[in-house]
Amino acid sequence: MLLAASANTPGQPPAADSPATALRDALVAACSQNSTEFVRSLTVRNAEAFGRMTPPARETLLKRFVLLDKPGKPRTQNESTGNVVVFCETSEVTTQMEIDKPELRDNLAYLPLTVKDSGDGAGLNAHRVTMGMVREAGQWKILSLGLLFLDLPSLEIEWDRAEIKTNEQSAIASLKVLVEAIETYRKTYTRLPESLKALGPAAKGGPKSDSASLVDESLAAGRKDGYAYRYVIVGANTSGAPAKYEVAAIPAEYGRSGLRSFFCDSTGQFHAGDHRGAVGSDLDPKLVEGDPADSEPQH
Repeated sequence: MLLAASANTPGQPPAADSPATALRDALVAACSQNSTEFVRSLTVRNAEAFGRMTPPARETLLKRFVLLDKPGKPRTQNESTGNVVVFCETSEVTTQMEIDKPELRDNLAYLPLTVKDSGDGAGLNAHRVTMGMVREAGQWKILSLGLLFLDLPSLEIEWDRAEIKTNEQSAIASLKVLVEAIETYRKTYTRLPESLKALGPAAKGGPKSDSASLVDESLAAGRKDGYAYRYVIVGANTSGAPAKYEVAAIPAEYGRSGLRSFFCDSTGQFHAGDHRGAVGSDLDPKLVEGDPADSEPQH
């Protein structure tokens, strides 16, 4: 039989060692995108998997916990009923998460959680789920969300695959952006840029040859969305139309941030191939329109 935990003093916070406190702290950490604090709410097995996740994958997990797309400003409120409410405020919306009193059974606890927009007074669009907690080494840790166990080792593989697809799309788009920027630079300054850095934002004043303001800071630094970028001038001639170059995109962490390497040869043809994290070449298969990872450039 599940026994309801004794109610907290009205308006007072739950006990420091209660499952409600552990869940409250997890929601606060998820709201502010604080991975260091959030990992404290995970079991040892899930904490190890969380640590192996890429930063974007960890951010995705935290966003899903509070149903928001960006970090928020958290605050908590203790109701006279003994419930605990966590608010997560962003510039667009404030999410309200109310933790009901837990039901305890040995080393397990089940806490009803209601998540809604704080402006939805009637709760017409509220999401209701029962959070499972388990006592591990004397501390309460998140075990499940509704009927789904929180199994980060399995989710880690699934999210890596999804992230790889997204990153490869971004890499192709970014290569196209770089090629377009290099050609614009050539027309403007009648020569090729010495490095990707020369394509980046100008610190002061208008565009100039060493900071042409043609790409964002990430691409100018040669690293974006899980890929590293390499730009090479082919031959010694850097001026005029005859000057040629190659641009490559390589997974920053092979198998986690990407699989395929992408390469734009000196004729402007794009290629793709799996080189286990090494640079591609013009010997790789040509990247054709309609490739599953292809997309339009994103500025």
